[in-house]
Amino acid sequence: MENFTPISALLGGVLIGSGAAVLLWLNGRIAGISDIFSGVLILQSGETAWRALFLLGLVAGASLYVALNPAGYTPRTGFPVALLIAGGFFVGFGTRMGGGCTSGHGVCGIARLSIRSVIATVVFVLMGMLTVFVVRHLLGVSP
Repeated sequence: MENFTPISALLGGVLIGSGAAVLLWLNGRIAGISDIFSGVLILQSGETAWRALFLLGLVAGASLYVALNPAGYTPRTGFPVALLIAGGFFVGFGTRMGGGCTSGHGVCGIARLSIRSVIATVVFVLMGMLTVFVVRHLLGVSP
């Protein structure tokens, strides 16, 4: 566990949880990123601005982290583009099939003690583990 960083992980978790709580408190909305993103693509009166600002905040927060801590992010090179495209497709497909993403189910759903969200999150994690096994051991792509 050479890359274990408990302070930044704790800080990130607190920020994610706080952001989800504030969105629920002020807007009455669950912080499911896939739903927020799809709401920007499908224009609805009174819904687009807050969704776009939320997504902009995600990008701005990550950009600020990289600007303040350049060593904290190292882009990966040499990964097959076809696998990236396939991965993006399967994430989108799984998100639609699961009725949400890990932020909606894993952060907000489990916090609301939703059995459906617990099951969805377990399936997400298992599929992630299976994907790592297939990509590394069956397809031979090294980390």
